[in-house]
Amino acid sequence: MNFVWRWLRRLLLALGVIVIALAAPPVYVEVACRGDTIDQTGQQPLIAPEWRRAESRTLLTYPEWHIVHAYDDYAAVIAEGEPHDFAYLRAISGFWTTLCPLTQAAASMGGVTVETKATIYTIGVSFTVELLAKAGYEETLGRLAVLLRGSARAPLDDLGAAQAAEYAAFLQQNPWYKWDFAADAEALRQSAGGSLRDKERRFALGAEYRAKAAYARVIAAAVAEVGTDEPRLRSVVSGLSTQDLSQIEGVTVIGPLGDGIEIETERYRVYTRILERLALDGADILEIAGNDEILITALSEKPSAEGAINSFPRQGYADFRHLIVVPVAGLAARLRDLNGLTLEHVHDY
Repeated sequence: MNFVWRWLRRLLLALGVIVIALAAPPVYVEVACRGDTIDQTGQQPLIAPEWRRAESRTLLTYPEWHIVHAYDDYAAVIAEGEPHDFAYLRAISGFWTTLCPLTQAAASMGGVTVETKATIYTIGVSFTVELLAKAGYEETLGRLAVLLRGSARAPLDDLGAAQAAEYAAFLQQNPWYKWDFAADAEALRQSAGGSLRDKERRFALGAEYRAKAAYARVIAAAVAEVGTDEPRLRSVVSGLSTQDLSQIEGVTVIGPLGDGIEIETERYRVYTRILERLALDGADILEIAGNDEILITALSEKPSAEGAINSFPRQGYADFRHLIVVPVAGLAARLRDLNGLTLEHVHDY
C-alpha cells in the first residue's frame, strides 16, 4: 500500500509540475505584458457597425498565424532534413515571446477581450503540448530510427514531407480541423515499404494523424454549435473607379462611401493578395473594417526592420520575419514600396 501511495504522490507531483509549466507563459503575459491604454472614442469609422471589427484583433490574429508559420517552417526543414532537425522549443518560445509585445501594443488599440485571451492561451497551450510531444518522440525513437535507416531517405520520409507541405499550404486559407488527416494516415498505410524506417513512420505519423483527426471532429462539432467567424470583411478604397474595382477577382463593389468606394472581400491570405493587387493598380486604402491601423508581416535577409515591434529568424529559410504596424491610410503606399522587405501577410481583423 505504501508503494502505491508513493507512486501516486509522484504522479500527482509530476502532473502538478506540468500544469504549472503550461500555465507559466499565459501568467507571464498577463502580468508582464501590459501596455498603455489609449482612448479611441474620437475615431468615426465610415463602415457600418455590423461590419466593424475590434482593431486589436489585427495584432491578436498573429499568434494563430505563428502556428501556421511553424507548420510551414517544419515542412521546409524536413523537405531535405529530418524531423529532429526542427527546433521545436524555439517554435514554442516564439509563440509566447511574440505574444508579449503584441499584447502590449494591443492596449493602445482598445485592449484584448477576455474571450480573445482565452482563445489565444488555449491554442498556445495546445500548440506547446503538441510540439513537446512531437519533440519527445522525434528526438528519441525518431532519431534512433533515422540512425538505423542510414543516409538514404525512405519512401515515407518523402511522403511525410509532402504531406507536411500540403498541410502548411492548406492552413494559409482554411481552419486546421477541416484537413483530412484520415486520408493522410491511409496514404501512409498504402505507400509503406518493408523497411524499418517506413514501419516506424507509418506508426508515428499514423498515430499523430489519427489523434488529430479525432480532435478535429471535436473542434468541428464545437464550432458548429457556436458558429464560425465571419469569413468576409469590408474596406473603403480610393483611386480606382467602380468599374476598375469590379474587374479585380474576389472584390465585390458595395458602393460609394465617404471619399471612397466600399468593397467586400474574403479575409486571410486571399485578402493579402487582393491588397497587393489594389496597391499595384494605384488604389489607396482609407479604412478596413472600421479601423485605421493594421499589422503586416514581412520578410528580409536582415535581422531587424524599421518600425518592427518584433523580428526573429524563420526555420528552414535563410531570412527573418518582421511584425510591423502601419496606418491603414498608408498601407497601399507601403505595399508599393517595402524598402527591401518582402510582404508575407496582412493581418486583417
